[in-house]
Amino acid sequence: MAATAATTPAKMRALQYEAYGQGAAGLKHVEVPVPSAKKNEVLLKLQAATVNPVDWKIQKGDLRPLLPRKLPFIPVTDVAGEVVAVGPGVEDLAAGDQVVAMLNSLNGGGLAEYAVAPANLTVKRPSAVSAAEGAGLPIAAGTALQSLRSIGAKFDGTGKPLNVLITAASGGVGLYAVQLAKLANLHVTATCGTRNIDLVKSLGADEVMDYRTPEGASLQSPSGKKYDGVVHCTVGVSWSTFKPLLSSSGRVIDITPNFSAILAGGLHKVTFAKKRLVPLLLWPNKADLEFLVGLLEKGKLKTVIDSRFPLSDAGKAWQSSIDGHATGKIIIEMES
Repeated sequence: MAATAATTPAKMRALQYEAYGQGAAGLKHVEVPVPSAKKNEVLLKLQAATVNPVDWKIQKGDLRPLLPRKLPFIPVTDVAGEVVAVGPGVEDLAAGDQVVAMLNSLNGGGLAEYAVAPANLTVKRPSAVSAAEGAGLPIAAGTALQSLRSIGAKFDGTGKPLNVLITAASGGVGLYAVQLAKLANLHVTATCGTRNIDLVKSLGADEVMDYRTPEGASLQSPSGKKYDGVVHCTVGVSWSTFKPLLSSSGRVIDITPNFSAILAGGLHKVTFAKKRLVPLLLWPNKADLEFLVGLLEKGKLKTVIDSRFPLSDAGKAWQSSIDGHATGKIIIEMES
């Protein structure tokens, strides 16, 4: 039986949508029962959450029929908060722990005052890491980390010197990817808009190009380096553009692959192509999240926050993500 804090209310405020489409207008403020922690789960009183593009793409219907599993649906998975109850089988977390978590994608639940998280995707948050900083990590930093590892980056000092390109480097994934690539001692070329060039340089990028210029659009390294890997964080660039820019065994890690990219990646795999396009699907796991939280605590990684909204204005945060011009993470903070 779950151990539950006596102060947990019966109901909570949340935002949910009842149908596909409609964007921010489809989010409705509701009062719903506080969920309960089942086996291997924890109940969190949320302090912060972050909106990722995948959240509104699910609402749009891009992952139908897989997600959402059922309607109405409370979206968002990346959160930080305090453990208020633990379900059976949970031994390493207790009520009162400050944590960062990734909620189950099938159930969502992040746009609310309370949410249930899998214990195996919940990690303790040290006091040096704010709730907003921690909430930015799970999807964006996790994707950046796994993309760089797919290229061959090592974070223990044993890696080879590699040249990487990071496209859309001022977005949620890109800003983490630049920092993590430098921690792995890689040479980083990045693309972004003019207004973010100085920011991306300040995070460690060796070369930064404005994607709107002919040089930036070509994606060629200003220093003439071939890329051992590309963390591709945007859309609209074909494999034929990347291929001549790659080293003999270079890889393009596509974090938002379309159907043709998935087909190309499959073909490259079965034909043992040396130059490859690799569609990436994030594999959430506790070890990666603990590693990333640790980097934040040590000051080796930072969450760049674009904007903050209270839960009552979560619709504005949702629309900001849809608009696509955010520099870093869009954070929703829960009012006490």
